[in-house]
Amino acid sequence: MDTAYLIETIIKVVVILLIFSALAGIGTYFERKILAFMQRRLGPMYVGPYGLLQVAADGIKLFTKEDIIPTNVVGPIFKIAPVITAATAFMAAAAIPFFPQFTLFGYTVHPIVADLNIGILYILGVMAVGLYGPLLGGMASANKFSLLSAARTAAVFISYEVVSGLAILAPIMMVGSLSLIDFNNYQAGGISDWIVWSQPVAFVLFWIAAFAETGRTPFHLIANDHEIIDGFGTEYSGMRWGLFFIGEYANMFFISFVIPLIFLGGYGDGSMLGALGLIAKVAFFFFFFLWTRAAWPDVRPDQLMWLCWKVLMPLAVINVVITGFVMMF
Repeated sequence: MDTAYLIETIIKVVVILLIFSALAGIGTYFERKILAFMQRRLGPMYVGPYGLLQVAADGIKLFTKEDIIPTNVVGPIFKIAPVITAATAFMAAAAIPFFPQFTLFGYTVHPIVADLNIGILYILGVMAVGLYGPLLGGMASANKFSLLSAARTAAVFISYEVVSGLAILAPIMMVGSLSLIDFNNYQAGGISDWIVWSQPVAFVLFWIAAFAETGRTPFHLIANDHEIIDGFGTEYSGMRWGLFFIGEYANMFFISFVIPLIFLGGYGDGSMLGALGLIAKVAFFFFFFLWTRAAWPDVRPDQLMWLCWKVLMPLAVINVVITGFVMMF
């Protein structure tokens, strides 16, 4: 293996880990401030100017808080579950091109860890594995409420995966590739070439499935906020509890990159304007996750399964069939 390539890959992995771990913490601040604005309250205000240092205070609390392992839990599974959620979230980032390639000191940098020819399949698969964290965490805990949360996790898992897979199939048929870079290049001609115009149904279906993928409102069934207990995370404390949150917010950022790359032109022709455009698209989708939490109630597990299996899945199948006929004729 080329030494320069190996060093570049290591640097990219470290940068992604550092930046998106920090963004996961900063994302909690933005969420609390945006929700506060929408609900006519202040949010974090006292730790630093406008509460900006609240992120640091939360981080110190998580790192220093006692890590309690309850007596009757299944120890090894209870301990590894948060790691699965956080690790799989960052593993998904390996196939995401965050920016167009650029030259630095005469060396061409490709802002993607690995341009896999099965990139989309890899991302969806790894993100799906991440739901095993809450599932195992709830099953390994020593109370029935965490177990019920794990059961809801399974309901979410089997429902949204079908929709997201079928929804993305039609754009894949058009592009003929599973690489996100190929998706970006397919749409490099400008706004008129964006896949969203030819696949609006797939776009909406995949966007809806993204809420279940990240466990966000209105499909926040894994640990409903209106419950007295915290679902699968009831018996977790300290940084193990924090790893679940890092995984959730990192997934929100990563899926906010994936949606524009697939449907909204990505970074376009690779210019600086295109890179800034991608950042704006990512910011919009991340904001929309927060906006939806402030505006929508959570649905019941049976309502989610009804929606996925009886409404969204048939629509996705019909869309795939129509796309096939259009491509044939």
